[in-house]
Amino acid sequence: MSVKTPKQTVLNPTIPLAATILGGLQPGEMVLIQGSVPSDADRFQVDFMCGSSSKPRADVAFHFNPRFKKSHIVCNTLQQEQWGREEIHYQMPFGKGAGFELIVLVEKDVYKVAVNGAHVLEYKHRVDLGKVDTLGISGKVQIQAIGFIPSTSSDVSPAAVTLSNTKASALLSESGDMSLPFRRKLTEGLSPGHTITVKGQVSPFSHSFTVNLRIGNSEDLALHLNPRLKAGVFVRNSYLSECWGSEEHRLDAFPFVPGEYFEMIILCEAQQFKVAVNGRHQFSYKHRMQDLKRVDELEILGDLQLLDVKMW
Repeated sequence: MSVKTPKQTVLNPTIPLAATILGGLQPGEMVLIQGSVPSDADRFQVDFMCGSSSKPRADVAFHFNPRFKKSHIVCNTLQQEQWGREEIHYQMPFGKGAGFELIVLVEKDVYKVAVNGAHVLEYKHRVDLGKVDTLGISGKVQIQAIGFIPSTSSDVSPAAVTLSNTKASALLSESGDMSLPFRRKLTEGLSPGHTITVKGQVSPFSHSFTVNLRIGNSEDLALHLNPRLKAGVFVRNSYLSECWGSEEHRLDAFPFVPGEYFEMIILCEAQQFKVAVNGRHQFSYKHRMQDLKRVDELEILGDLQLLDVKMW
């Protein structure tokens, strides 16, 4: 049968994966995952998460965890770094050394899971669906394609929908161009209350990367954020009237690790910016340029893979 064009696809990702779900999950949406299980696998997991923070660990709304030694699947929810009651399903639709197609149908009160065309289990929501914005996959598994399919007719079974490798390879994510250098306009400039979220993965051999908030029609930077991985220093500064200001770099602990994912949140307040990484406040930076409306461009460059940028 025909399938709606995915709103987003991910092809041949590196595992572990933490992929932002563009627009979050909606009732009726399907998540299709094609992959294979190595012959020496002991377990893998698929997590529908609320963010990608590792310290503290982000909440996991739906934890789907096939375990091959006991030949069962464990499902659970993590909230405030505490696991809830396990739901154990004593069946194993995955085979070592074999490929699979996993389909998760998201309904308003339950996740429905099918593997290789057969219904496997249901898991009732314990976390508000509106909070789920990240798909995590880890463990011994290889993934060829992931498709996020918008809501289809309610009488369609998840087992009836498939996403061929050929079609998946031809689809393009609607996330927009995340290549570097990345530049996006702030159409009305900044104002107190504006928030910018940057999700990415630091390159394994990264030296540094940069996030700039630029002032239109000039070289001026209202905010220059420059994590330097080799030195373990997070530099903050401004470039105004063709001069750099004094650097700020005091920090309790450097939050970035080469090869790992991160989520950085920049909050603009009336007198300062506040910056958090992986759910932890890092520092405040007082405005050195007061006319925030003139700050009209976000720029990101350096040694990282950019996954998602949100501004509101």
